[in-house]
Amino acid sequence: MRRPSPLPAPPAHAPARAAARADAAPQPDGEVIPLSTTSADPAARDDAGAGDDAGAPGERIRVRDVWRAARARRRALRAEVRRFTARQRRRRAVWIGVGISLAVLVAGTLGAAYSPLFAVQKIDVVGTKTLDVGALEHALAGQLGTPLPLVDEAAVKAALVRFPLVQSYSLQARPPHDLVVRIVERTPVGVVKGAAGYTLVDAAGVALSTTPSVPKGQPVLSVDGGVGSEAFAAAGQVVRSLPASIRSQVTAVSASTPDDVSLTLGKTRTKVIWGSADDSAMKALVLQKAMAARPPAKVTEYDVSSPGAIVMR
Repeated sequence: MRRPSPLPAPPAHAPARAAARADAAPQPDGEVIPLSTTSADPAARDDAGAGDDAGAPGERIRVRDVWRAARARRRALRAEVRRFTARQRRRRAVWIGVGISLAVLVAGTLGAAYSPLFAVQKIDVVGTKTLDVGALEHALAGQLGTPLPLVDEAAVKAALVRFPLVQSYSLQARPPHDLVVRIVERTPVGVVKGAAGYTLVDAAGVALSTTPSVPKGQPVLSVDGGVGSEAFAAAGQVVRSLPASIRSQVTAVSASTPDDVSLTLGKTRTKVIWGSADDSAMKALVLQKAMAARPPAKVTEYDVSSPGAIVMR
C-alpha cells in the first residue's frame, strides 16, 4: 500500500497575507459591549451586583407601585366607559325623570279626585217630560258630599227604581261638584181598564200609574190576551210609530191578533184598519197624507193595511 503524499507546506508569505486581511476588514465604530460577561470569581460577581444596585436605586419595583399603576389603569378604563356611555346615561335619566313626573301627576290627580275637593254639591236631572224633577233630586240627595268617583251607582239605582216612568238612566260627572243624571222616560201607549181603574202602560206592558178615569190624551187599549200577549206588543208598536198629529187624535186601540190592529180617531169615531205592525212607519206616512187630503169628518174608515193601495170609505 502506498502512503499518501504529504500536504504541501503553506507558503512563507501566508501569515503576512492573513494579517493584511485582518487589518483590511472594517472595524465597528465606538466601544464594543459584550452581550454577557461571566466572572469565575464569586466575589467579583457580588461586587458587580452591589455596584448596580447602588448605581440605580429608582429601578427597584415595589408592591405599592404595582397597586398604584393598577388603580390608575382602572380609573382610566372607568373614564373611557363613562365617556362612551354618556349619551345612554342622559337618555336613561330623562326617561326616569319622565316616569317619576307621570307617577307624581297620577298620584296627585287620584288624591285630589277622591278628596272632598271633588265632592258632589249639585245634582242635575235632565231628560224628564212627565216626572217631577224635584222628587228625583230629593231621592238622590244621599249622594251629596260624596267624591265624584265614589258615587254609589247601586244606591242611585235603588232610588230611581221607585219611579216606574224611568226606563233607563245614565250618570255623568261634571267636575268639580256637579253630578248629571240623564233620564229616559217610558213612553205610554195607552190605558188598560181594570178593577182599580185605568192603568197607564208602556209598550212593554209596564204599569206606570193608575187613575180612576181615563187620563187626557191616552187611548183605551182593548187587546185580547192582556199586556203579555203578542197582540198587545203589536198594538204598542203601532201606537209608538204614530206621528204626534195623529197620536193626539187616537182615542181607542183594539187588537185580537197581531195582524188585525185597528185605531179609533176622535169624536168622529173614524176607524183606521192598520193590520199588522209591519211597515208601520210607511203606513203612518200614508195615513197622514190621506187625512190631509180627506179629513176624518168626511171619512168613515181608512184602510192602510196595504200601504201601497190605501182605501178610504
